[in-house]
Amino acid sequence: MSEAVDRSAGPEIPSGYLELLRGNRNFRLLWLGQVVSQLGDWFDTIALYTLLSKLTTDSGRAIGLLLVARFLPSFIVGTLSGTVVDRFSRRAIMIVSDLMRALVVLGFLFVRRPDQVWIVYVLTVLQLVFSTFFEPAKTAVIPSIVAGRELLAANAIASATWSVMLTLGAALGGFVTGWFGTDVAFIVDSLTYLVSAWLITSVHFPRRPKRVKSKLTLGKATGITDAIEGARYVRARPRVFALLMVKPAWGMGGGILTLLAVFGEKIFPVGRNAATGIGILYAARGIGTAIGPIAMRRFTGDTRASMQKAIGIAFLMGGVFYAAFGTATSFALALALLMIAHMGGSILWVNSTVLLQRIVEDNFRGRVFSTELALLTLTMAASNYLTGELLDRFHYSPRIVTIGIGLFFLIPGALWFITERWWNREKVAEAVEAEGAA
Repeated sequence: MSEAVDRSAGPEIPSGYLELLRGNRNFRLLWLGQVVSQLGDWFDTIALYTLLSKLTTDSGRAIGLLLVARFLPSFIVGTLSGTVVDRFSRRAIMIVSDLMRALVVLGFLFVRRPDQVWIVYVLTVLQLVFSTFFEPAKTAVIPSIVAGRELLAANAIASATWSVMLTLGAALGGFVTGWFGTDVAFIVDSLTYLVSAWLITSVHFPRRPKRVKSKLTLGKATGITDAIEGARYVRARPRVFALLMVKPAWGMGGGILTLLAVFGEKIFPVGRNAATGIGILYAARGIGTAIGPIAMRRFTGDTRASMQKAIGIAFLMGGVFYAAFGTATSFALALALLMIAHMGGSILWVNSTVLLQRIVEDNFRGRVFSTELALLTLTMAASNYLTGELLDRFHYSPRIVTIGIGLFFLIPGALWFITERWWNREKVAEAVEAEGAA
């Protein structure tokens, strides 16, 4: 099968998942890199939690600071990373990011004493800085290596892979860390980045059009000119702006991640170990995110109109089932409700990604997806901080806060449908979108 992406043909039957993995070597290699690196990331996460718990007396605060260290880089470096992704070779950016992350995580091996904990935060920031370059490059390059009919399948596979790695990686990471120690977990994570870089070296990326040369100015050298150009591009395209805000809107309810730990510890404890209840809740979350896009595709199809409608429905789905999860007294029922709520989250995640990939021009994809990532991490950080304040300072019940998050999700869902007639009138880039759907 030819690896060239042909967008000149008319509408075709949407690609199947196995068909895509078997027939598209470039995507298969990129996906395998995602599998191994995300598996290693969960080894790294569990090992860091364990290390901080061992070296600090206030492990809750230490882990909270670690989460801040994970959120901040994407927001602060987002604009720069988008400019770099649009200017330079995305293949080279991904390889260099993997190699640098492989080196950075080995630095955790040198943290041995409580007075060295600050090193964990510095290295975490560096690790996530390189991830902030890798992720937009990967998302921006997918439309270049898959055909239009394969685009939804490719993103659904990526979403399901993240979900499986969340469940499998956390379990294996806990096992490896518990039996062999944190050092082994960090070494495994470093090796997974090297494997990912090696796989990406074998991927063939189509040559991108050369950028029009212009006089070098301070604004161009610093990336400010490109950032302004990207902002103007989004402002002139209401549909791009609407899709760009989908994930940040979902991130405003990101405090649910904090609440899952509280529910696992205080409301649905399993046995004597709170970690078991937390782990089961996170597993339900992972299953839901894996099923969502696949089930959605079967019922709604791949058309723009159906995918846009599914985004609004997904917000409402998440809201209703999160609120119901907050009231559940049966653990089995709570798991089912949580799974369905996260099905909604993964549906809007995949659909917004695919629709943006279809309508955003190649030279702007890096800036659009890096901005999306920056806004998402900002809203996630704010939501988790607010959730912690509501629980600890204002002493709200975890159930009340969870119900509040569920009710909040009804707002962006309603706004999506109310404003659709305005932003959906956009005719700019319709030709590009038509090609993407072919």
